Amino acid sequence: MQVVVDTSVIMAVLAREPSRKRLIEATASMAFVAPSSLHWELGNALTARMKRGKATLEMVQGMLRDYTTIPIRRAEVALEHVLDVAAAENLYAYDAYMIACAQKYRLPLLTLDAQLARAAAAANVSLLDW
Repeated sequence: MQVVVDTSVIMAVLAREPSRKRLIEATASMAFVAPSSLHWELGNALTARMKRGKATLEMVQGMLRDYTTIPIRRAEVALEHVLDVAAAENLYAYDAYMIACAQKYRLPLLTLDAQLARAAAAANVSLLDW
C-alpha cells in the first residue's frame, strides 16, 4: 500500500518521539510517497529544533542521516494545484503540497498534524488510520 507521508510523521520518527515505535510498526509494509517539498520542509523543521535549543547541529545531522535511509518516492505536484488547495483550505503551501499530492495520486495521507488532517478531510483526502 502506498501512502503520502508528511513531515510531522518523519520528524516523529527522526526525533524519537513517543509515537515512533507505533508509527514504524504500522507502516512497515507501506511505500511512502511525498511531494518534493518534503525535503525542504524537513530542513526547516530540523533548523527549528536547533533554534529552539532542542537539538545540536550534530543531532540534526544524525537525524538527516537517518532520513536518507527512509525510502520515499518524491512526487511532483503542479504549483497551480497547490495554490488552489491552499486557497480553498486556507493553508500554507507546505500543507497544501501534501494534500495536492494525495489528491493527484489518489492516496491516503498519513499525518500527525491535526490541522492538516482536518484540511485534508475537507478536501476529500482519506486519512490513514494508524
